[in-house]
Amino acid sequence: MVHLFRTSLGVMALVAASFGLGEGAKAANGPFLPHQALYDLSLVKSRSNSVNSARGRILYNFTGSSCEGYTSEFRQVSELDSGEGKVTLSDLRSNSWEDAAGKSYRFKIETRMNEADAGRVDGSAERDGDHINVKLKLPAPKSFTLDGKIVFPTEQIQRIIAAAKEGKSLLELSVYDGSDDGQKVYNTLTVIGQPIPSDRDTASDPTTSDEHMKSLKRWPVTVSYFDRDAQQKEGEQTPVYAMSFELYENGVSRQLVLDYNDFVISGAMGKFDVKDSKPCN
Repeated sequence: MVHLFRTSLGVMALVAASFGLGEGAKAANGPFLPHQALYDLSLVKSRSNSVNSARGRILYNFTGSSCEGYTSEFRQVSELDSGEGKVTLSDLRSNSWEDAAGKSYRFKIETRMNEADAGRVDGSAERDGDHINVKLKLPAPKSFTLDGKIVFPTEQIQRIIAAAKEGKSLLELSVYDGSDDGQKVYNTLTVIGQPIPSDRDTASDPTTSDEHMKSLKRWPVTVSYFDRDAQQKEGEQTPVYAMSFELYENGVSRQLVLDYNDFVISGAMGKFDVKDSKPCN
C-alpha cells in the first residue's frame, strides 16, 4: 500500500502537468485553462485480493500563464482497506511551479501515511545545456545532475499531445518529477489511441457539458512508468504502475484509471471549474 501512494506522485505529476504546457505547445494547441478539478477515487479490481476496498479524492488547482509560468496545487487523500481491520490512510500534498519554456521546475511534496510523521521533498531543477542541475533541500541537502534529454512533467504532456496530433501511437520519454526521495527518474512508454469524436461520450462527467470542452478533440492514452535504475541494472520491463485516461487537446484529463499491478483504481471527475485567467502583457 505504501507503494501505491508513493507512486501516486507520478500520477500526480502527470495530472498536474495537464495545463502546464510550454510556449511551443501553446502556439500549437491554443490557450490552456486555469481551473480546479475534483476526482473521486474507487477500486476497480484487485488482482491478488490484497485490497478489499479503496476510496479517496484528488483535488487539483492550476493557475498561471505562459508569461509568468504555471503553478499547480494538488492534494490526494486515499484510504485502502486490505481486510481484517487493516486500513491505510494517505494524505499527499504537492505544490509545483514550472516556467513556460520547461527550463525551471520547483516542487514541494508532503506525504503522510496514517499518523506517521510526514515525508517531505523540497527541491528545484534547472536545465542547463545538455544537462539538468537538481538541488534538494529535503529530505536531505543534495545536488546532482541529470541527462538533459530527461523531461519535466510539463514537456511530457506537451510531447504526448504533439505526438497524438501527428498520428503517432507510441512515445518513449524519461521523466523527472521530484517524486519518491527527489532522485527518481522514470522511463515511460505512452500508447496513444485513435482520436475520440467529440460527440461520443461513453461516460458523462463535467467536461462533457462544459462549453470550453464540447468541440475539442481527445485521445485515449496509456502511460506506463518503469524504474529506470532497475531497467539499467536488470533489464526489468515490468512497469511500476500505469495510468490510462482520455487527454483533450487543451491538456485536460478525464476518466483516469490507475493500475498498480496488484489492483486498479479509477478516478472519475466529479467537479470541473474554469477560472479566470490574466492575459500576458
